[in-house]
Amino acid sequence: MRQRAAVLCGAAVIAAGTVTALPAEASAPHRAGTAQAAGPGWKECGTADYPTLQCASLSVPLDHARPDGKRITLALSRVPHTGSTYQGPLLVNPGGPGGSGLTLAGFVASSLPPEVAAQYDVIGFDPRGVGKSEPALNCLPGHFEPVRPDSLPATAAAEGANLARAKAFADACGAKYAEVLPYVDTVSAARDVDAIRRALGAERINYFGYSYGTYLGAVYAKLHPDRVRRLVLDSVVDPTDVWYDANLNQDHVFDDRHRAFLAWIAEHDGTYGLGTDPERIEAAWYGMRSALAKEPAGGKVGASELEDTFLPGGYYNGYWPYLAEAFAAYVNDADTDPLVEAYEDFGAVDASGENGYSVYTSVQCRDAAWPRDWDRWREDNEDVYAKAPFMTWNNAWYNAPCAFWPTKARRPVDVTNQDLPPALLFQATGDAATPYEGGVTVHRLLRGSSLVVEDGGGNHGITLSGNSCLDEHLAAYLTDGTVPRGDGEADAVCAAPPAPKPLRSKAASTSSRGSTLHGLLGFRG
Repeated sequence: MRQRAAVLCGAAVIAAGTVTALPAEASAPHRAGTAQAAGPGWKECGTADYPTLQCASLSVPLDHARPDGKRITLALSRVPHTGSTYQGPLLVNPGGPGGSGLTLAGFVASSLPPEVAAQYDVIGFDPRGVGKSEPALNCLPGHFEPVRPDSLPATAAAEGANLARAKAFADACGAKYAEVLPYVDTVSAARDVDAIRRALGAERINYFGYSYGTYLGAVYAKLHPDRVRRLVLDSVVDPTDVWYDANLNQDHVFDDRHRAFLAWIAEHDGTYGLGTDPERIEAAWYGMRSALAKEPAGGKVGASELEDTFLPGGYYNGYWPYLAEAFAAYVNDADTDPLVEAYEDFGAVDASGENGYSVYTSVQCRDAAWPRDWDRWREDNEDVYAKAPFMTWNNAWYNAPCAFWPTKARRPVDVTNQDLPPALLFQATGDAATPYEGGVTVHRLLRGSSLVVEDGGGNHGITLSGNSCLDEHLAAYLTDGTVPRGDGEADAVCAAPPAPKPLRSKAASTSSRGSTLHGLLGFRG
């Protein structure tokens, strides 16, 4: 997670070792116009940003073991290939679980080099339960409406209030979606991916997943290794600790990321006026938290909402200047308006977010067993909180419905795979949501894979986000299957981009809310 450069690989930063291309049989593209199934009924649904986007829907079984039973609908999107060389469909997924992938297809197609994107049909999809797929889950509208109880269970009353909220959410999901919940899980979603493949008339697919989308891709590859042509995994889930331990492990690195943010503020004391000592700035942040627990800003931002607001900074440092301005305004000027604005921009949960959370809990609670004894949760989270207080209890309550979930859990999938063509993995050393060890683990489990590391980076979702070194590896792989080969823990190492600069003016603060990619990936997964 921390200082890894010395052991990553024995070559210079940018590209390590040699490069290897897939065998001709595995990588041979097809000329446009080769026979394909009619597929979904695509209709134009372009936007100003992605004018060539097309949309369709696909009916799939709720239970793939009963193909003649109840059916549900998946929403699909596509940017069609335009080149004379066609390499098949490239399915993209933004993670979550619970993230909508419809717009991601447009983003990926427009962000790849044009000559690469032209060779693929870039396919987005809303996984079962998500967004425009039907049914779209929303277990308990208003569940995140402010002001929530303080996440820190300092009293029995505070702990009881949060437990009651978690149980109410789980009960509401069970009451509304009893017929659906047993089939909202990663294995079912992977079988949906294969249904999409069949509908597209493709013998094999190319797949590009971020975050939780890496686990979905690895599970699909485990189920159907012969149907995978190319596999890109960015910000890799560790499949050996899904999902209870994964969330505890996240807490430590999110605390590191929060402290990195506070150190960045100290480096820019001339802008923010909060001092040059990161520890004093940290004390001021927790002082703000304590004050908001007693008197929420604008009647909206209490202690839990403050954590929700600053969590995105752990995913993407492009948000740091906006969060720092809100923090400084509160501490230096007792001005709560910027903090409320930051909450509304980064922390508030709308109907789409409620849908995403409903699917997130449905998948994670079903994918693997969670402790049913709350004493176990309390003991584990108290231990982590003592070392990493920033997000530990907020994260615990976010996942707490799994202690009461109404469906029986599956067993996690062993994604070990000896039968795939070379996969390409990307991982930042300081990623909090999917800590570094996950990339190393999956690199070991997928025989023949290559791992590209962003050394010193802490963002979650690192390709197509401004690092040209990473993007060159991605483009080479999608062009002809070329992967780097090194002799260390990683096959190639890229330097992290520089930290962001403070905003130059108030006008600049409204011009951007981080990169488009990180807006599409969202938080928590």
